[in-house]
Amino acid sequence: MADSLDRCFSEATINGLTLRNRLIKAATFEGKSPGGVPSEGLLSFHERIGEGGIGMTTLAYCAAESDGRIHEDMMYMHEGIRPELQRFIRTVQATGAKVSGQLGHCGAFTKNEEFSGARPLGPSKGLNALGVTHGLSRIAEMTKAQIRERTQVIGRAAAFMKSVGFDAIEIHFGHGYGISQFISPKTNKRKDEYAGSLENRMRFALEVLSEVRSQVGDDYPLLGKISMTDGVPGGVSYDDSVEIAAMLEEGGVDVIICSGGTSSMNPMLLFRGDSMVPGLIKHEKSRLMKIGIRLAAPFMFKDYPYEEIYFLEQARRIRDRVQCGVCYIGGVCTNDSIRTVMDAGFEFIQLGRALIFDPDFPKHARGRSNYKNGCSHCNQCATLIEAPGGIYCVERPANFS
Repeated sequence: MADSLDRCFSEATINGLTLRNRLIKAATFEGKSPGGVPSEGLLSFHERIGEGGIGMTTLAYCAAESDGRIHEDMMYMHEGIRPELQRFIRTVQATGAKVSGQLGHCGAFTKNEEFSGARPLGPSKGLNALGVTHGLSRIAEMTKAQIRERTQVIGRAAAFMKSVGFDAIEIHFGHGYGISQFISPKTNKRKDEYAGSLENRMRFALEVLSEVRSQVGDDYPLLGKISMTDGVPGGVSYDDSVEIAAMLEEGGVDVIICSGGTSSMNPMLLFRGDSMVPGLIKHEKSRLMKIGIRLAAPFMFKDYPYEEIYFLEQARRIRDRVQCGVCYIGGVCTNDSIRTVMDAGFEFIQLGRALIFDPDFPKHARGRSNYKNGCSHCNQCATLIEAPGGIYCVERPANFS
């Protein structure tokens, strides 16, 4: 085994937490928490990932509060699901994998049927197209008091996550969700100290990071996922992301995850490969939303053919800028790609679709020097997040049965 592969499959630490290797299951919402409760299907999915040899798995979209969910079948952090989360974590840890939880807030990007507020709250007034058919289309601009309150809500959620046994927390700073909406000039049109310069647009993110750190302590692992670019004119740029990473490092993040794109404006920048539009239309329940997807498809779902390690060159800039850990994500499906990423100095690699196609990816990659995953990047798995039972690989449906 080459030295770079040896490094990938060697132990690594994040702020005192030891992982058996440097491969991390990316936070990909699996659609397996009906009613906001972790299901047996969710547990067995991540248990299977753990059995495949992953260093750490990530439970996606642990919303900070009920109104922080995109829809009502997402979890939010509260005492009512403590027993289910504790069982989930203990079961997955028994496989030898560590368990991280992705802490986030949807901000104004919601269609939550259980939304309790008058309007979705974001950095600025605007239109929430996702909520048009749910009476949640009009975004209200947050007051400073509401910003402080949301910061505290996220901090309390982090404390809860630590208390139930998560080994680490990944704060979601990207993909067009609540914190990202402040960072991006595309969605942040405020006229106060939370907008304008990049330093001002990062103010809320850094306040959240400070609050989370104060709640979990200095010796608890914190990862941060960013969008290196929004992928739309007037949004976060690759140049911006280098400074965003540096600010987060100074703010106390242990590992930065270099992602890209936005769920609300340009999701295919992250996914690459076949269009998700046919699958989304197929599984969408609302006739009006089906029409909306068709109309928005040419602008929102752009064509990005799949290629290996497609974020590497831009992620290198962040690797060169910061001293903290950096996790690469984006098109790692072969051992050659693992070697390239490790040789570039990244500490960790996150895997998504490749693990859904082959949950034994870590074992197979370690045992076969020329391993190639085989995922076709059809992206049909990603369109199943609201289908009954949630996501699975349509090419290998028995993977998690």
